[in-house]
Amino acid sequence: MRLPQKLFRIDTYLAAGEAFHFTRKDVPETPPLLEHDHDFFELMLVEQGQLHHWINGVEEVLEPGHMVFLRPADRHALQAVSGSGARIFNVAFRPDTADHLVDRYGDEIGGRFFWQSGALPVTLRLRGPQRERAVNAMLTLRTSHRSLARIEHFLLSVMTHVLDAADVVDDRAPAWLLAACRATREPRVFRRGVDGFLTAAGRSQEHVCRQARRYLGMSPTQYVNRIRIQHAAMLLAGTDRGLPDVAADCGFENLSYFHRLFREQYGTTPRGYRMRHRQDRAGQGPI
Repeated sequence: MRLPQKLFRIDTYLAAGEAFHFTRKDVPETPPLLEHDHDFFELMLVEQGQLHHWINGVEEVLEPGHMVFLRPADRHALQAVSGSGARIFNVAFRPDTADHLVDRYGDEIGGRFFWQSGALPVTLRLRGPQRERAVNAMLTLRTSHRSLARIEHFLLSVMTHVLDAADVVDDRAPAWLLAACRATREPRVFRRGVDGFLTAAGRSQEHVCRQARRYLGMSPTQYVNRIRIQHAAMLLAGTDRGLPDVAADCGFENLSYFHRLFREQYGTTPRGYRMRHRQDRAGQGPI
């Protein structure tokens, strides 16, 4: 579809003192009159129904739980699938907000989400608890003060809590990569490290690395290590197993390497993480 194009500007939507714009709206079934890009970032979540999404010259169908990380230069238009009752949440915010987040938290979010390069923006399909968390986060944002602190908190929460880092896979990823990601959730696979991922992918290492960076926003090694460290955190919080045993169960032979990766992912040592969760449980009192 080729439509007239228009640039949408963030200042059109923001009142004085506001740092973001929020909308929850029904998508019309009538064909769009124009295609637009913007001078701002957008986070879009499909709440219900189905809709046609024309994005950078490609047409795709979005369904409930699809979340799209739109960048300023992305050109798109929407149309509801007839009879589906499509409704979306949409959050728009200034580029300097995005710049601040990636400058400060680039080690964790850089090259992913809004900052992942490619012809198309990252599109994720959220299901189950992830989808519920995303909808609840949106509903909370709807009634909040539209301050800079609130939008930064919301975006960080979505990218680091709502979305499990190990499950963040672009919905357009090839089937073999999606299958490899699912397989790598299994201990028998992730214990082998990146070799397990490559075996599950069934492709050359160079090709897997290239596609992983494109659709996961990280290398295969980084992806597998995130899953292994998440498994370690679960064991530390829920069992009394010794640290060497926990590390070995996650496939780590080098304890120093295990400690370094854990601190990078959780901001504390494995022992500190366990102590914090024990204190949290003790503070809950009788049920």
